[in-house]
Amino acid sequence: MTHAAEYENRAKGVFLVLTAGVFWSFAGLFVRLIEFANQWQILFYRSLMLLLFLTFYLLISRRGRLIASFKDCGWVGFIAGGALSLAFCTWIWALTHTTIANALFLLSTAPFIAAIAGWWILGERVAKSLIWAILFAIVGVGVMVAESYQFGTLFGAVMSLLSALGFALFAVLLRKGRNTELVPAVFWAGACAAIISGSMILVTDSGFEVSLYDFMLCAVMGVFQIGFGLVIFTHGSRYLPAAEITLLSLTEIVLGPIWVWLVIQEVPGAMTLIGGLIVLSAIGGQAYYTLRHSA
Repeated sequence: MTHAAEYENRAKGVFLVLTAGVFWSFAGLFVRLIEFANQWQILFYRSLMLLLFLTFYLLISRRGRLIASFKDCGWVGFIAGGALSLAFCTWIWALTHTTIANALFLLSTAPFIAAIAGWWILGERVAKSLIWAILFAIVGVGVMVAESYQFGTLFGAVMSLLSALGFALFAVLLRKGRNTELVPAVFWAGACAAIISGSMILVTDSGFEVSLYDFMLCAVMGVFQIGFGLVIFTHGSRYLPAAEITLLSLTEIVLGPIWVWLVIQEVPGAMTLIGGLIVLSAIGGQAYYTLRHSA
């Protein structure tokens, strides 16, 4: 591969992964706007709309070869989907069994987990600059949540770490199958999440009925916030190491409070803004290093 092609690929990867983080960052705002639906109802209808969106996407992108697209991604896509569904479901449990601050801080360990898993599974070398950027980002998230961090329940902490583990393994497996269209992996994740959340609705007897307003918000989350974000993240993962793509996607954590601030006037604290700047500095510094190094 020529230097020009390598630079172009890395630039494409940085842009796609950063953009995916921007899409994901609207999750907090949409959840704040939900009126009555509970966590499992949100996850269920979001997952259903995600499946509908991905079905149309695969039919168009693969020119009707829907079944073939699932066969092509093979076992890597299936396991990657399982890892992502683990992240989906444990994140819901984390948010309901510990504080959001605790959950976000533990979720920010995903790049570090991805660095270890990427080295172990793929043999991807982790540059010192990337390790420093990850540590810097974790410190920044720690500053962001310092005002409201508490020692939550052990169960909530475990669920947060499992969510980070699931997302990190998803990123690593995307890298392993980077020469294949792995969007079907996201479909498997949505299917598993729909089954699990639907089962939880039945177990808790909360019912499937939600208002049209809440359903429309779930639909927007499934199609755009999660669906489109995961599609471009999947494509961006072809060009960058697993640890780096999980680091760059932390824009989700930084931008989330800003959208809530702008729309609902829920003003973030000074520590949130300072920590956000630290995380953005780590992300921006790593993105700059990646492009400069490849150039």
